[in-house]
Amino acid sequence: MSLGIPMSMPKPLAVVMVGLPARGKTYIARKLARYLDWTGYQAEVFNVGNYRRQQFGAQVPASFFDPTNDAGLTSRRQAANVAMNDMLAWFRAGGQIAIYDATNSTHARRTWVTAQCEAEGIDVLFIETLCNDPAIIAANIRDTKLLAPDYQGIDPAQAVADFRARIAHYEEAYEPIDSDTMSFVKLIDVGSRVEAQHVRGYIQGRITQFVMNLHITPRTIWLTRHGESAANRAGVIGTDMPLTERGAAYAVALANHINALEEPPGSVWTSTLQRTIQTAAPLNRSTDTLKVLDEIDAGICDGMTYAQIEEQMPGDFARRKADKLTYRYPRGESYADVIGRLDPLILELERQQNPVLIVSHNAVIRVLLGYLADVKRDDVPHTEIPLHSLIALTPRAYGCEVQFIPLLNDH
Repeated sequence: MSLGIPMSMPKPLAVVMVGLPARGKTYIARKLARYLDWTGYQAEVFNVGNYRRQQFGAQVPASFFDPTNDAGLTSRRQAANVAMNDMLAWFRAGGQIAIYDATNSTHARRTWVTAQCEAEGIDVLFIETLCNDPAIIAANIRDTKLLAPDYQGIDPAQAVADFRARIAHYEEAYEPIDSDTMSFVKLIDVGSRVEAQHVRGYIQGRITQFVMNLHITPRTIWLTRHGESAANRAGVIGTDMPLTERGAAYAVALANHINALEEPPGSVWTSTLQRTIQTAAPLNRSTDTLKVLDEIDAGICDGMTYAQIEEQMPGDFARRKADKLTYRYPRGESYADVIGRLDPLILELERQQNPVLIVSHNAVIRVLLGYLADVKRDDVPHTEIPLHSLIALTPRAYGCEVQFIPLLNDH
């Protein structure tokens, strides 16, 4: 169990997306599934569009989505049914939270989804995304939909025209949620306004809080470890030792790179330990020092080398090697604990609309990179994070661009 995150649930939950195309449904669905998986829940996205592409091909004309096209309507219902059956089978196999990602644009379709889930004892929470801002819609079409499989190899102008025709067909039949009994969250104009009704229990509340902080404004998140410290040179873990001369050189190289960016970070966050504060100092920027970004607490092993731990505490050494994610240093923390304590920071990070630079420590950067780059939870503690390299991450609708930038030659 991660710190502060319950792993058991009274009932499984289906989160059902609702909204017209180009309103950010799939982006929210993927981000939510990643967040839930990162915090320790079993979560899976069932995207009806993917089922439609598998059954009927990726490139279908806009007329396929015309509500008066009986053949297209039958085909789309078939895809929705197959996705639903797969989702229910996943629940029966022990799944906890599924995200049913489709337009689900009519009262009739939402009633059907609810009935299918409730018959299996599954709670339902609808998330509806509403947006009438033409600039946001145009940006979403340009930045996400034209990269989707439906428009691979298609002239961009032709693809935009076809997708707008598809949206128009959905608009003909679209019915916003207006039920007094359904549990739902409405995100209006990319979260500028949020409405919620009948949100029940811890996990539904947590999901509501998470999606309230999401937006689709592109920005870069920069991650880096501190420069080399005296502890790194000595090979000991933990402690609060200052930078070495080499570490100070990295701090200068980092400042030169960051300050030369066309769009430098609007926020700089460090831990409270001197090696991260010293690394950020040459930036000459306002910096927030956050306890939550401190290195994993090594407990009674603080200041020891791994060779000393193996010799003096062989049982602990073996347990850590067998399961690095959940192994907790005596009187210290595990990686799962670090994930739990970083949970509030993730919400704040998602809320940021300007670039952010985080200067922290090996375990913390592993966890943050794991969340942002969709690294499997069990693999997070084994991710290689080299000293004296900057990591640039740019979240996109269908993933996250990751770039490692060495700033100091350590060879």
